[in-house]
Amino acid sequence: MRQNVQKTPRFVQQTESLNVMSTIKAPGAPDRAPPKVLLLENIHQTAVDTMTREGLIVESLTKSLPKDQLIAKLAGVKVLGIRSKTRITDEIIRAAPDLEAIGCFCIGVNQVDLASTNRLGVPVWNAPFSNTRSVAEMILAEIIALARQLGDRVREVHVGKWRKVAASCFEVRGKTLGIIGYGHIGSQVSVLAEALGMRVVFYDIIPKLQLGNSQSCDSLEQLLQVADFVTLHVPATPQTQWMIGPRELAAMKKGSYLLNASRGTVVQIDALSQALQSGHLAGAAIDVYPEEPEENTDSFVTTLAGLPNVILTPHIGGSTQEAQASIGREVAQSICKFVAQGATTGAVNFPQVELAPSSGTHRILNVHKNVPGVLRDISRVVSELNANIHSQILSTDESIGYLIMDLDQDVSVQVRDGIRELPTSIRTRIL
Repeated sequence: MRQNVQKTPRFVQQTESLNVMSTIKAPGAPDRAPPKVLLLENIHQTAVDTMTREGLIVESLTKSLPKDQLIAKLAGVKVLGIRSKTRITDEIIRAAPDLEAIGCFCIGVNQVDLASTNRLGVPVWNAPFSNTRSVAEMILAEIIALARQLGDRVREVHVGKWRKVAASCFEVRGKTLGIIGYGHIGSQVSVLAEALGMRVVFYDIIPKLQLGNSQSCDSLEQLLQVADFVTLHVPATPQTQWMIGPRELAAMKKGSYLLNASRGTVVQIDALSQALQSGHLAGAAIDVYPEEPEENTDSFVTTLAGLPNVILTPHIGGSTQEAQASIGREVAQSICKFVAQGATTGAVNFPQVELAPSSGTHRILNVHKNVPGVLRDISRVVSELNANIHSQILSTDESIGYLIMDLDQDVSVQVRDGIRELPTSIRTRIL
């Protein structure tokens, strides 16, 4: 038995066509119907086009679905695509045994139970880069709008008031921008802000490369004390929940501004409202909230409504045509590559595995519990069937292992069935 174990590649180049259907219908492989895909929440047409072009059967809905309707709809569905409103719980995942992959067509993945999807062998993808520019541009626009009180002047003119004032209106050039979270978006905001002549400081719990003339702060408190504008670009984690509350707001410079387009659970809204009403802060721009409406037709209430120099937007940081098209394409390509080749590169909850296709073989994909003896048992199945392995790759995390194995076509179905019957196997399929 020849065996060639390859290391996980660090860099992956996307191919234009993944030939999903030709892989599914490889000679000698069991018949398999084209995978069914369910997309919710009006995901961009680029995702539909990308998946359809690769032979997947796509159904796209404009809204999210209640739990019971979603569970019923997932019968026979291999791939689910969502945005930020749909909540994928352990209950939903366990009730959808046909589900093989989930695509979050957005940056965040906190709407998915990642621990459960990992244990049940369902990889999850997101789009960490695609809306970076859109969010960064909105933040810069809001900084200027707050500095000039543009929101108030616009509302006043619309109702027939003419207030031509310069008091408390400033240029942003020369002001200090404090960025909390110096990742993809935060660093892009940094570059754009410097182009406007702003001084940039940032704070991140992970050491980051300083771009341009930006400077890293040793603590959150140091940043809050020196920044004229504070913008948040952090994920939703236990460490970031309510990280900006009364104490942090009091530490900010008097007359400064707060912007949040990251996650709604980062800022304590009532505390922010009090800081604005007291005059300690001169303004704020908020795009995300602790609780948000499910539909555009639902009403929305916040204690920030009606306060002067406060910009309130309905979670639209990444809502540009360019961002949504790029997100649709990015996530769809990752999913197509998984369906066609078993590649999990870029998955947020899964071992990173990718193996170049080899001709004249069938590919077995196996997710198993990460316990001692698994490879021994799999090797025994292969050996007893006298199967020849052309190439294979394995990667593990704390809970699971993911194996891709290319082997001779004549015994591939028997090998798959043998591996599938092992008590440690979670999911096994053949391409």
